[in-house]
Amino acid sequence: MRIISGELKGKKIELPKDKLTRPLRDMVKESIFNIILHSQIINFKLEDCIVLDLFSGSGSFGLECISRGVKHVHFYENYLGALEVLKKNIDNLKCKDQCTIIEKSCFELDKYFKKSANIIFLDPPFKEVKINQLLELILEKNFLDKDGIIIIHRKKNNHEDFLDKFKVLETRNYGVSKIIFGTRF
Repeated sequence: MRIISGELKGKKIELPKDKLTRPLRDMVKESIFNIILHSQIINFKLEDCIVLDLFSGSGSFGLECISRGVKHVHFYENYLGALEVLKKNIDNLKCKDQCTIIEKSCFELDKYFKKSANIIFLDPPFKEVKINQLLELILEKNFLDKDGIIIIHRKKNNHEDFLDKFKVLETRNYGVSKIIFGTRF
């Protein structure tokens, strides 16, 4: 897997050796950034953004954000196998100054994150069922900037009922994946 665009384009991203972490495919990642950069519904510049990458895994989404010029990425990951790879990727790409790693569960977000983010990316395991609980926490604690977006990566055939506060802007399907873009009402 590689960084697909920006300052770090072509640089390699390591992946965990086990199969417990599901990497975000390059085609899906590229499509997400095309929507962020060219959609009429999203209104901010990446260069000014703070990104919250929840269930970070190897960090491919957040590192792609850094390559494309975001200000800072907060990575949340608590699986040791993925954490080691995430740290190695940040070191290899020499972008420590733009990264914060929080080695905690995303469900404890309110204990460790005290800012708001322009982009919140949720890439939980497909079997994770407490997504609404996490969305509720994000919205209740104002972790999403008023013009920010939430991007959720789910399995295409999952049919979650998202909160009333969460406005789905767009949904795209790619193979077995579904990408949901949303914001607060």
